[in-house]
Amino acid sequence: MTGRRAASGQSDGDEHQRFTRYLQDLAAVAAEDEGSLVAEVLRDPDATMAQSAVVRHVDRRAAQLLSDPQFANWERDLAAVIGEREFLQRRLRAWALLRSVALGEPWTAEEITTASDWLQRKATEIVTSPDALALLAREGRTRRVRAAAAARMRRGDQHAG
Repeated sequence: MTGRRAASGQSDGDEHQRFTRYLQDLAAVAAEDEGSLVAEVLRDPDATMAQSAVVRHVDRRAAQLLSDPQFANWERDLAAVIGEREFLQRRLRAWALLRSVALGEPWTAEEITTASDWLQRKATEIVTSPDALALLAREGRTRRVRAAAAARMRRGDQHAG
């Protein structure tokens, strides 16, 4: 894909068409071409739409790579491409924290309790750490987070993986 034409040779069209095409292209991109494609998407004149497409890609890829040893390299490489785009940087950092908690790597209660609502909700879905779930059940930012963490603890699926 280029700034003017999609890989299929079609013209860019409106932002909705470009958004859909970006999502398709990002979903199919080879790992070695990911950075250049993300950079290309981020050059779109509609910065909000472009960042929305990239954050969806980040969420999908981070979830796929969460327990993969390549996660750290992927995160570092993508952070370099994302540059100073604060929302995308925050999302990458959130995934790195989720990974730390999920893999039993070091994390602090403050990191979890001061994290975004998004991160806390996501943590209640994927984290299996009894300590993290107990912390979220007690000190989650929203009632929804506290209830979800408490429900996971009651069900005993902290070790569900």
